[in-house]
Amino acid sequence: MITREYVTIFLVGSCFLLDYSSQTPLLQSRNKAGLPSARGGTGSKSMRTAVGEGISLEGQTRLKRHGRTRAQRIKRGWVWNQFFVLEEYMGSEPQYVGKLHTDMDHGENAVKYTLSGEGAGSIFTIDQITGDIHALVGLDREEKSFYTLKAQAVDINTGVPLEPESEFIIKVQDINDNEPRFLDGPYSASVPEMSPTGTYVTQVTATDADDPTYGNSARIVYSILHGQPYFSVDSKTGVIRTALANMDREVKDEYQVLLQAKDMGGQLGGLASTTTINITLSDVNDNPPRFAKSIFHLRVPESAAVGSAVGRIRAHDLDAGGNADVDYAIVPGDEGNMFDIISNGQEGVVVLKKTLDYETKKSYTFKVEASNAQLDPRFLHLGPFKDSATVKVNVLDMDEPPVFTKSSYYMDVYEDTPPGTIIGSVTAYDLDASSSAVRYSLEWHTESDSCFDIDTVEGTISTNEYLDREAVVQHNITVVATKVNNPLLFSTVAAVVSVLDVNEFPPELAVPSDTYVCENSRAGQVIQTVSAMDKDLPPVGQRFFFKSPKELRNRNFTVRDFGNNTAGIVTRRAGFQMRLQDVYLFPVVVEDSGYPAQSSTTTLTIRVCSCGTAGSLLTCSAEAIFLPVGLSTGALMAILLCVALLIALYMGQRRHKEKETLMTSKEDIRDNVIHYDDEGGGEEDTHAFDMGTLRNTHSHRGNDVRSPDIHRATLPPRGRVTEGDAEMIRDFIEQRLGEGQQGYAAPPYDSLATYAYEGDGSVAGSLSSIEESWVIDDSGDFSSLGDWGQPFKTLASILDRPPPTLTEES
Repeated sequence: MITREYVTIFLVGSCFLLDYSSQTPLLQSRNKAGLPSARGGTGSKSMRTAVGEGISLEGQTRLKRHGRTRAQRIKRGWVWNQFFVLEEYMGSEPQYVGKLHTDMDHGENAVKYTLSGEGAGSIFTIDQITGDIHALVGLDREEKSFYTLKAQAVDINTGVPLEPESEFIIKVQDINDNEPRFLDGPYSASVPEMSPTGTYVTQVTATDADDPTYGNSARIVYSILHGQPYFSVDSKTGVIRTALANMDREVKDEYQVLLQAKDMGGQLGGLASTTTINITLSDVNDNPPRFAKSIFHLRVPESAAVGSAVGRIRAHDLDAGGNADVDYAIVPGDEGNMFDIISNGQEGVVVLKKTLDYETKKSYTFKVEASNAQLDPRFLHLGPFKDSATVKVNVLDMDEPPVFTKSSYYMDVYEDTPPGTIIGSVTAYDLDASSSAVRYSLEWHTESDSCFDIDTVEGTISTNEYLDREAVVQHNITVVATKVNNPLLFSTVAAVVSVLDVNEFPPELAVPSDTYVCENSRAGQVIQTVSAMDKDLPPVGQRFFFKSPKELRNRNFTVRDFGNNTAGIVTRRAGFQMRLQDVYLFPVVVEDSGYPAQSSTTTLTIRVCSCGTAGSLLTCSAEAIFLPVGLSTGALMAILLCVALLIALYMGQRRHKEKETLMTSKEDIRDNVIHYDDEGGGEEDTHAFDMGTLRNTHSHRGNDVRSPDIHRATLPPRGRVTEGDAEMIRDFIEQRLGEGQQGYAAPPYDSLATYAYEGDGSVAGSLSSIEESWVIDDSGDFSSLGDWGQPFKTLASILDRPPPTLTEES
């Protein structure tokens, strides 16, 4: 029962709070009896007086209108409270929410109350005269927990607001209509086996949609319905822990726990739900490997290849995953070194390490040890985590192919060895107990394999034909050995036959056979370095020897051996002269160091050339057309240019000669002679002797030369040159050429030597085009000139006349 003192304290506190928090008029909630509402309303006159704290002009106007004018401060006209409505209301009548009332309402039905805001008219309704508020439909707090509305009191007749519009809230009061829910169930968790009591496993959480701030509707309590005594749960937090120590995965590895969540603090009438938690025990390495038997028997054929698997052994470990992996090792021993063991999970694969031979050893025995790859120190006290067993390997006898005594055979044979010569042999044996005989054969791969044959019983290899090292240096043949009692079993071996060289080819000089010597060379000077080559296969340290023939004593040159298979051509004297002798032939003998020794003689042609002071080549004799080593690039280009110009001049002259007819003017002929000779001995030389004679020096044939340029004092115009005159001119020219070569001050008669006279017996003959035009056959028959035209017919008639007799006076 509320006493007066508590009511007074409550009203004073509410007055301060309301005055501070809002300046808006307050609404009052009353029940129909005018007493405080069970939902928080305050409706007495004394409460409204205590809550009011301000006066408005509009309030004073209303008081005067009602005839109650007072001089004191007027209290606030509106008082409000928070309204509550119960959710999930199932009654047949609308649910009463609360009552609105203003002090302006004196029960005369002069005030009308209006309602607006969320749900006004559809969810909530108000009696306009009494101000009673009702809920028309059932509400769900989980959908919407409160509604905000506005109320106003107006004059029923005029519709003029008596108070400003005021806002209030209607809260939906929660009831326990939602059970707890596990949103993520069912759950899975894991915990290591052998864990102590109280080890954390997992935590689950249930949610309740009810209001956690009102009553116990959302207060959840957890409990285990199934899964004890292995696990426990914290009733408030939902944390699950182990309740039994040392649970063994190898005994049971999965558990299912049924967990319940109940609201209302677990009291009667609370709503509950359940979920399932599947808990798995994870493995720890708490079990050692164990062999199921103490001895393992394996068999392997003696023909098994090295590295092949012999057999498998297995040690069982109750653990799982990596904790069950086993490391295998062969215990060191004399017979265990033939094998090796490879760990593969829980298995051990025994592999062959060395070649087996049944005839040598028929069985092997050794020990194998199995241990855990990963040890857990927490469980070492349970005993040694390893085990051992004996392995016995029996070797099976197999019918094997023959075996050669060597992995490969090497043989040597000299080339040109007669066919049928034995050059080597191979040997193979049958190692089986049957000891079958072996037959040999050759396996041909190339055509050259036919050069050899093999004895099928003895295995000796012989030649079938002559071998040539220069054609094939090495032969690779394949020998096949087959068992007589089982031809399907055979083996092969490679035999390499090397063809040895026989010294059958003489060495040869490896340089050109032409060289030159300078006129100013000194005695003992090296003019050419020579080397040799040999078609034979040169053995290590082969040597070539260079010398001159013993029967020929050469006073000009000799050979000096330099070593390293080279030699030099050395002068034995100085003062070579090109005009005296321009070519020397010098034989050089080169001999190899083979057996039997082979030698060859090469004759070098040595040209005498004119050289500069530094040894550079200047000129050689006409026949010596070759390029010495010291010739520069510029000199080579100059020589080639001169040759090209000479060829061009010669071809142009030939074309010109073909078009021109025979010259008819003596003056033209004389001009031409002066043109070629004006750089020689001078102008007077053109009158010194008969130039016609120079154009035809073949006096021994008795040619009748008609010269248009012979001096009239010496020979009449139609005179014939005698053989003595030609000989005199030839001697004169040779004398002048000799003076030019010996360096006299007189200029050499190059023009005469080049264009007029080349000497008797010259291979090239005269290069002058003039001579060709005027040389006439000495037969005396000039009738053929008539074929050239009318002018030449006249010339032929003149030439056919007999010459006049020369007198001393003429």
